Amino acid sequence: MSLFNFHKNTFKHGVHPPEHKSETNSLPIRQFPFAPVIILPMVQHIGAPAEIIVREGQEVVRGQLLAKAGGFVSVPVHAPVTGTIRKITNVPSISGKMVPGIYLETAPFSNQEVHGNKPVDVETATPEEILQGIQDAGIVGLGGAAFPTHVKLKVPAGKTCEVLLINGIECEPYLTTDHRVMLEQAEDIFLGIRYLLKVTGAKRAVIGIEANKQDAADHLTQHIPADIPVTVQVVPVKYPQGSEKMLITSILGVEVPSGGLPIDVNALVVNVATAAEMGRLLPHGRGILERVITITGPAVKKKGNYLIPIGTPLRYVLEQVGVDEQLSEVYLGGPMMGVAVSNLDISIVKGASGIVAFTEKEVSRPTEILPCIKCGACVEACPISLNPSKLGILAKFEAYERMADEFHLMDCFECGSCAYVCPSHIPLVQYFRLSKSVVRKRSAAKKSAEHAK
Repeated sequence: MSLFNFHKNTFKHGVHPPEHKSETNSLPIRQFPFAPVIILPMVQHIGAPAEIIVREGQEVVRGQLLAKAGGFVSVPVHAPVTGTIRKITNVPSISGKMVPGIYLETAPFSNQEVHGNKPVDVETATPEEILQGIQDAGIVGLGGAAFPTHVKLKVPAGKTCEVLLINGIECEPYLTTDHRVMLEQAEDIFLGIRYLLKVTGAKRAVIGIEANKQDAADHLTQHIPADIPVTVQVVPVKYPQGSEKMLITSILGVEVPSGGLPIDVNALVVNVATAAEMGRLLPHGRGILERVITITGPAVKKKGNYLIPIGTPLRYVLEQVGVDEQLSEVYLGGPMMGVAVSNLDISIVKGASGIVAFTEKEVSRPTEILPCIKCGACVEACPISLNPSKLGILAKFEAYERMADEFHLMDCFECGSCAYVCPSHIPLVQYFRLSKSVVRKRSAAKKSAEHAK
């Protein structure tokens, strides 16, 4: 089945949740204050955790390497502030698990000057040196997935990257981080694209932007350097337009095959904020120490887009911006694909693009989950034309292999469109997330058993 809508230059299906972006999309990026204590988990990305190389009691400077990459699919962690390593122990994480980490006490009278290392010159560096520079900077996908960027950019043997897509869609409700980055960091974005074109060998780059950010599209179009093959393409507003596969379908009119990756259709997708960080960090040999985050929602008093040091405790963030006494739920990320936090003592990590807080008034919980009525609303909403209704029924019967083999469970990227439209309030995404976890564990156990023979 084709997922491309030829009449509207977009993908089929999807949903249109309220945007709630107007309260922050015009607010410029502001520097957030440094917390007295920074909490740095070593698990901030997909892949192997970073390996700590400092000791308790050691004084460190802002930008100093604190933990090295734990392998190829891993990135290092740098000191977001100048201060003292107070404790190396397990720290709370968004997953609910305790993970290895560092408590770094901020030096109160430091000027917090950033220290760099080996610069990577875009003109003279080889693709391999650029990839190494990206890993050394600790850069991961800033759109939410937090996949190590250097791994994504390494084009496999036998594959070719023809087009580079820069993802400026930001379709998640409430979030305006990428919008502000496009308006305020155009020079960094285009320098980042120069690195990306060189390292991937792509012949051209396309910046995809939704129509509700026309000002950003106009701004970037006006500032495109004459010597690089970059265009800006505006696409209709629809969720989840920002998904890699949906963006490829909308802009290129092709589909990534089931179980495949963008490189299978000769494309790579990089978030616009990730590109900006490459342009900002690599020329100075610096690591990623902070990121732009939208802090918003009905429960937040000082809404805005803030440049926040990695490791800033969530509780400190909420104290600084002020929250309503009736605070009920806090999401790290947006309300569709973000995670409702259960512990305010977790900290800001590299993949966190937003903090959205709700009061009891906005948080509506269904009194009961009703049986599926076969209405087909979820099927009409699913952007990759799965059958969430059937998958949900199979999940209840724990028919996980059948979900994966017959109904393409692993193609689901958990956008939440199905749960959003479900009149029976069935938590489909939670069912699919659990089912995928079981499938992965069983697959890993099977491979281990085969190797043991």
